[in-house]
Amino acid sequence: MSECTHDCSTCGESCSERQEPQSLLKEHHPEAHIGKVFGIVSGKGGVGKSMVTSQLAVTMRRRGHQVGILDADVTGPSIPKAFGIHGQATGSEAGLYPMVSKTGIQVMSTNLLLPNETDPVIWRGPVISGVVQQFWTDVLWNCDYLFVDMPPGTGDVSLSVFQSIPLDGIVIVASPQELVSMVVEKAVKMAEMMEVPIVGLVENMSYVTCPDCGKQIHLFGQGKTAEAAERHHLPVLAEMPIDPALAALTDAGDIESFQGSWLEAAADKLEGK
Repeated sequence: MSECTHDCSTCGESCSERQEPQSLLKEHHPEAHIGKVFGIVSGKGGVGKSMVTSQLAVTMRRRGHQVGILDADVTGPSIPKAFGIHGQATGSEAGLYPMVSKTGIQVMSTNLLLPNETDPVIWRGPVISGVVQQFWTDVLWNCDYLFVDMPPGTGDVSLSVFQSIPLDGIVIVASPQELVSMVVEKAVKMAEMMEVPIVGLVENMSYVTCPDCGKQIHLFGQGKTAEAAERHHLPVLAEMPIDPALAALTDAGDIESFQGSWLEAAADKLEGK
């Protein structure tokens, strides 16, 4: 047997000094109340995770739940703008207070900590990961459902969220382009490696409705997300349209006024968890 380095992670020996791997999960703020926690993820950017997160939060709020959004997309935060939330979050010796939207949705985002919300966040990966962890450990949340709007891909911040925040499940967002299979595959494999359950898939930009005849036009083809979901034995929770009205509401900071029932089945699924 070689000399012990006391680093059990690099050693295959079964000795008396061997230690089990320590959990990296963090406790939320002791004065916070947090019910279920769901991550909204994708294997790539540009598929509309923030749009899905926002509408899912609004849908759950309309059902009478206390809802929060932890914006983990530190370098590209868009949640505050969608909800028309501006200014800086406040805190005390007790912790940080999330800002609250018009309908009572709690939000914490990097944009709410910067002197100017258009300032770029030019931070190294470990700093960004640390900030996301603080959004979990230092914020005085009071919600039945907390949604974590994840950054795109499977990098440092995504790994930090999976390792430090006890997620009850994730919702994978995809779009119906040809890359959908690869995108879903990446997200599924990461969830499996981190042992986090997958609630299902949401297909965004699924179709556009003709304003004249009401016909659904599938600009990128049809059925690709369903095929990917079937391969991984996952349900498709929703097919969300391309809707100029949604873009206008987001630009106006009024996403809480959106009309549509696309995510009702997804909300049913989350309530059943």
